[in-house]
Amino acid sequence: MTTMNAQPAFEESGASLSLVSRPATGRRVRLLSYNIQAGIPSSTFYHYVTHSWKHVLPHAELFDNLDRIAQLISGYDIVGLQEVDGGSLRSGFINQALYLANKAQFPHCYDQTNRKLGKIAQHSNGLLSKFRPTELIEHKLPGLIPGRGALLVRFGSADHPLVLVIAHLALSRRARLRQLAYLSELVNEYEHVIVMGDLNCPSGSKEIHSLLDRTQLLAPAHGLHTFPSWRPVRNIDHILVTPSLKVEDMHVLHCPCSDHLPIAMEIIIPDTVRLEG
Repeated sequence: MTTMNAQPAFEESGASLSLVSRPATGRRVRLLSYNIQAGIPSSTFYHYVTHSWKHVLPHAELFDNLDRIAQLISGYDIVGLQEVDGGSLRSGFINQALYLANKAQFPHCYDQTNRKLGKIAQHSNGLLSKFRPTELIEHKLPGLIPGRGALLVRFGSADHPLVLVIAHLALSRRARLRQLAYLSELVNEYEHVIVMGDLNCPSGSKEIHSLLDRTQLLAPAHGLHTFPSWRPVRNIDHILVTPSLKVEDMHVLHCPCSDHLPIAMEIIIPDTVRLEG
């Protein structure tokens, strides 16, 4: 884990959801999950072709776009990132998770590189946190094509931890079912759990139902579309929690910094969970 010394100016979209009907006590924590596409902005499907070179070579607007992302995420307590570059040619050999942590003043940063393509690309998941993790475990997810991973992060004491899982699942449904079965075994060991990431499947999908059937996780919100960012019609980015975590609000942020939009959640955690800065 890398430790450093240390309100978003983007609009929230009209898609939002309030999930709590009664007051709750405890500490409020703001969560964000964001697939940043290695800092590459997209505004049309044609950019997957015309801007494909940006997935290999650095581009002039890269750091301006990362700075916009840093401004966006700075108001949150825990941020899970997907499609972060761990330091390769396309990122100017900069670890993007570390860059964003410094810019947005997160004291705790960690990146999990799952697919290493030498100097061309370092595909990673990232954690940025204002709370100190007490344990981080990297998991390689099953699948025919290697390179998918999940990062398990524990906050607080061993007796009453808050456990976060950040994941980026496969494009294949068959692989996603295997990967979610694997994640189910991880989260069932804990009471206070958050699962977030680009799960590559909508809230009503067979894969999500398989996860809910195997765990105590609550169903994700419907209608919070995050993809594609310029015309969001699919809800494939999710934050799911166990019943012990009270959800105050969920919403999608409208910002043209990636081909995905970030999804945010505000929760109240039990007093038994002690978070340290």
